[in-house]
Amino acid sequence: MLLLNIVVSAFVLFGIRNEVADIRAHDVSSKAVRVLLMVKRDSLPMTLDADGLDGIQVVDAGGRLVAWTPNLSGEPRQLTAIPRRGLANDSAEICGLPAFHEECKLVVTLVAFQPDGEWVVYAFGPAVPWYVGPEVLLFQIGVTLLLVVLTWFGVYRVVSRTLAPVGGITRRLGEISAGGGGMQIPVPDCDDEIHDLAVTANQTLERLQTALRQQEVAMEQQRRFAADASHDLRSPITAMRTQIEGALLHPEDTDWREVGGEVLTSLDRLQAIVADLLTLNRLDSHVPAERIPVDLAGLVEDETARPRAKPVTTSLQEGVVVSGDRLQLARLLTNLLDNAERHAESRIDVTVRREGGTAVMEVLDDGAGIAPDQREIVFQRFTRLDASRSRDAGGTGLGLAIARETAQVHDGTLTIEDSDRGARFVLRLPLLERLSDPPE
Repeated sequence: MLLLNIVVSAFVLFGIRNEVADIRAHDVSSKAVRVLLMVKRDSLPMTLDADGLDGIQVVDAGGRLVAWTPNLSGEPRQLTAIPRRGLANDSAEICGLPAFHEECKLVVTLVAFQPDGEWVVYAFGPAVPWYVGPEVLLFQIGVTLLLVVLTWFGVYRVVSRTLAPVGGITRRLGEISAGGGGMQIPVPDCDDEIHDLAVTANQTLERLQTALRQQEVAMEQQRRFAADASHDLRSPITAMRTQIEGALLHPEDTDWREVGGEVLTSLDRLQAIVADLLTLNRLDSHVPAERIPVDLAGLVEDETARPRAKPVTTSLQEGVVVSGDRLQLARLLTNLLDNAERHAESRIDVTVRREGGTAVMEVLDDGAGIAPDQREIVFQRFTRLDASRSRDAGGTGLGLAIARETAQVHDGTLTIEDSDRGARFVLRLPLLERLSDPPE
């Protein structure tokens, strides 16, 4: 604004000065006309009245001075630059005239056409300064200062209001860095670059928060895996240590074949726990498995073909096909059958059917069943109910947890539902309709 005002003021001042110079030249010319009339009437005295001018000189046709004002008495002709050829009236601002030293004067010339030639009347007046006058200069300085102050105030207000959301964003980011509140920054209502910045920053923070949650989940999975492993690995290791230490105390009375069998049993349990832990770790890692169409009826037939301590009765509907990892689904079914075998009194029933767009597989035993308030607890890792501990000393406590997580990996559910007898485990998976419809 200051630079703009300087440029505009220069143009304005130039225009005002030219206008004032024309007015002053007209004033000087009007005062010199009386001298011109004297020349015309042959009544020109040698000494002239200044009449408010800085001086007057009259030059005849021969270039001789014939009249002057008292202050120019004895002074030579001040200039010959004007009038210019062909101009009866002329004016110019000239500095350094002999009679006026370093001053600049406004010189107006009037030409009188006489019988003997052209007579010239020179009238001298004060020149117009570059600033025209103190009042004009002070006015322009005042206007410039006022506009600069108004511009500063306006820009300050606009920038302050514009950057106010930036201040809010900065404070919120500081709070986030200090660990306060959720990872969101305020989005201003205006539709401008700051709004876009806030939206983009929120998207970035949301992705960061998602990454942090995933990291926390991964760390929690690692802690849970470590806790699970240390929880149940101690039992077979302690059992083997006790067996070996007892045998070493009385080696001569020890049946080493019996000890070896007991240690081998503990090793089998240890190996089963490690295998289940590794399976759970793979499921927790959500490593995508290769999915193929799996016929649940065929899967049940294959898994129930091997002999079991309790008889297994099946009711299988053909064409119930799902998409999944056959080995994982086989492990799920085996875990359910093993659990049912440990708790069944006399038989196990396995059913496969379709319900709308869902494939359903049920494993039912005729045991004591599971109370409704404990149906979710049994799916927790290393959980065995008190009733089952006395009957299931060899279980790892991971079978049902593996079965449920396998179902979730396959976008399905595994629950315990009501039944007239025993425990009824129900697996529901999305049906692969395209391959499950029986041929006509």
